[in-house]
Amino acid sequence: MPTYTYRCNTCKELTEVNQSIHDIPLSHCLKCNGETNRIITSDFSIQFKGSGFYCTDSK
Repeated sequence: MPTYTYRCNTCKELTEVNQSIHDIPLSHCLKCNGETNRIITSDFSIQFKGSGFYCTDSK
């Protein structure tokens, strides 16, 4: 499940929420109930598991 980051317009609190792509985005801050905006982030990692990903593996 992707992790989405929201910033409150009132208290500037950052909140990270694990949500499905199909879930409705948060519209209110969990701390002060102010309006939130989803922040687009690009910090993701790719994990390769199993054989065949390294040049030292046999083909």
